[in-house]
Amino acid sequence: MAKPVVRIVAIEFALGLAVLAVLARAAQLQLIQGDQWAAKAAAQRTAREVLPARRGTIYDRNGVPLAVTQEFFHVGIAPNEVTERAELVRVASHSLGVSASQLDRSIRDGKRYIYFHGPYTATQVDRVRDFRGVHLEGEFLRYYPSRDLARAVIGRFGEDTTQRPSGLELSLDSLLTGTPGAAVVLKDQRGQRYDSPARVIREPVAGNDVVLTLDVELQEIAERGLDETIKALDADGGDVVFLDPATGELLALASRQAYNGKIGSFRASTFTDSYEPGSTAKLFTAASLLMHHAVDSTDTVDGEDGRWTFPVNTRGKTRTITDAHVNHGRITLAQAIQVSSNIGMAKFSQRLTPEQQYGTLRDFGFGTPTGTEFPSESRGRLARPDRWLPNYNGMSMAMGYAFDVTPVQLAAAYGAIADDGVLLTPTLVREIRGPDGELLYQHQPEPVRRAVTPEVAARLRTFLAGAAGEGGTGEKAQLLNYTVLGKTGTALRNVNGRYVAGTYTASFAALFPADHPQLVVIVKIDNPKTSYYGASAAAPLTHSMLEQALAAQHIPIDRVLLASGGPGRAAVAPPPPAAPRRDPARLEPVVRSWPLEPSGAVEGDSVAVPAVVGTTVREAALALHRRGFRVAVNGLVGPVTRSQPEAGASALPGTVVTLWTDAGDMTQ
Repeated sequence: MAKPVVRIVAIEFALGLAVLAVLARAAQLQLIQGDQWAAKAAAQRTAREVLPARRGTIYDRNGVPLAVTQEFFHVGIAPNEVTERAELVRVASHSLGVSASQLDRSIRDGKRYIYFHGPYTATQVDRVRDFRGVHLEGEFLRYYPSRDLARAVIGRFGEDTTQRPSGLELSLDSLLTGTPGAAVVLKDQRGQRYDSPARVIREPVAGNDVVLTLDVELQEIAERGLDETIKALDADGGDVVFLDPATGELLALASRQAYNGKIGSFRASTFTDSYEPGSTAKLFTAASLLMHHAVDSTDTVDGEDGRWTFPVNTRGKTRTITDAHVNHGRITLAQAIQVSSNIGMAKFSQRLTPEQQYGTLRDFGFGTPTGTEFPSESRGRLARPDRWLPNYNGMSMAMGYAFDVTPVQLAAAYGAIADDGVLLTPTLVREIRGPDGELLYQHQPEPVRRAVTPEVAARLRTFLAGAAGEGGTGEKAQLLNYTVLGKTGTALRNVNGRYVAGTYTASFAALFPADHPQLVVIVKIDNPKTSYYGASAAAPLTHSMLEQALAAQHIPIDRVLLASGGPGRAAVAPPPPAAPRRDPARLEPVVRSWPLEPSGAVEGDSVAVPAVVGTTVREAALALHRRGFRVAVNGLVGPVTRSQPEAGASALPGTVVTLWTDAGDMTQ
């Protein structure tokens, strides 16, 4: 009997040990390792995902999208989940552009998963999204509707997240980038994921939208005109800048450079590449002379018959300065600007100390970045006056050599002359709006400093009128009915510290119109081969672009103010100085609302609608804009067949005149 009792006790003891082991293991799993195993189980049935945020949109000043983030989709089909095979094959083949027979065969063969990368738009996947077994994977991609328009300025945001943005996409990245969201995605035993709105932990917040100061129409005019000029002159590249002098807003920026034998927009050279401005900078030495009362209207210097050789030191070394336009006898400062005399400006500059001349150049913003939103902006080159060589730097700077500027710097400096002497910070950002449309920022003019007095600025504008008037070097920039103020420049090119004979930079700086300038235009052509003078290479392009701008519908020009100034051309006598637009003693900015609406018109201001039937759309638009009317066009290009209001009818400036055209003539 003892043996059965022993066996029973042994069995009970073994069972007790087993129970204790189970309890110990259970305690270990639940009490000690419970959190660890719970997390592992949750990870197997759920996945935490980052919900990408939509990147903000970049618009031009009129609301035209320049950079847009769109949601695209990749499509996956799980054949074991499909319940409407025939209908799914029919719809998917049509919407996704895939082979119906191949898709049907893939589903019949029982493949685990069928994947179509696409990417597909929301419209393309809309009809397949509700089918059982169809799984969509969304992705945000950056899209540029205007293609390469202003590409160097706007930059690019690559599909590859490791690729760094460029241009404004880079400098505005913190504004455009939204805040990602987070969600928990459920998975079944096969690892298939199921999205559930209730599992969203944090909704993504889209980035801010940015409205630029650029105008798409004017940008197209600038880029097209620059391309045509470079081709006609066989040039190595060039730049064009349009700026509003009253606000500092950059309206158009075109850049072209030669690279591997091709001309293209490889970088925004209006910001990044500096050059010696040549005669377009003579005006700033004139400004220094006037500000320091070193010259008056009667002072003259000898033109030296176009060639002046003089000693530069006591050791017998000499220097020779020549003029393209020979000046016999004595010339005033105004005449030196008008005929672009190197000799005259060099002689007048001797009346200034290096500190005075340098100070004025710095006051106009040279030698320092302008402060625009564009990354990697060049500061140009302007040596300190204590490093100047006697009889060299001062004279060279008076002629536009020995210092470098960027096209945007030069535009801002000419903007100060147009705006009664106040230098404004150029800007590319007009507004910033939140994802809900709330206005977060609106640009207002930012005065940097007063470069010259209003009286000196007015005097400089009269110099520009002479330079662009009859007998001046910039006469080819003049329009038929409006006066353009401007100055040409032709500078020998400096390559790697040496001037290369036979290579030049042709340029033109303009203010339009003469009374109350609304546009600053800077044109620079790099190494033109067929005609290298600024008067024949850059001034005609300015003329062409301004004509097209006047014929365009939405260019930011106050046509009522333009019409009220009346036609006229500064041929012999310069126009009277524009009245100051602000208290000279104050620097409060002048805020102009865009788009501009007709202002100050009363019943007595009505003018007759001109006869435009039979003319081209461009000719008709020019005629109507000169009277202060707005233009709308119905139909294709071609001769105008009728207008409403009709010719001879009285209407207020700012009235929209609708044109109907004949589509037969496509040769405008």
